[in-house]
Amino acid sequence: MDFVSARIITDDIKRLVRFYEAVTGLTATWYTEEFAEIATPSCTLAIGSKRTMDLFGAGAARPADNHTAILEFRVDDVDKEYEKLAKVVSDFVQRPTTQPWGNRSLLFRDPDGNLINFFTPVSAEAIRRRDANASPLP
Repeated sequence: MDFVSARIITDDIKRLVRFYEAVTGLTATWYTEEFAEIATPSCTLAIGSKRTMDLFGAGAARPADNHTAILEFRVDDVDKEYEKLAKVVSDFVQRPTTQPWGNRSLLFRDPDGNLINFFTPVSAEAIRRRDANASPLP
């Protein structure tokens, strides 16, 4: 099994795709007017309109109603990302903080209220965990 993507369902796909392009620095690939993906080397963030979800079953997902999942992105330097994000993000939940498990973390919300964590392993143990889990890129 291979975990390949997470998908966000939204009522305003253009706004949300623009936001994720701005915070990741990546360009989305649009497959239809209702569905786009932002691919990273390790996983893909899919963004679909509510109408795409209704094809699976009406009401199966509710836009802007996530209260449990956090999208996490490992970045080179959380503090530098925070400086850049201040121009794009309006809802910071936690400014850069070093967590007890060794990651320096920044938590914020996207325009639909979904939580996003940018983190950088900073302790020796966190760096060892990152390196042990690294898979070679093709």
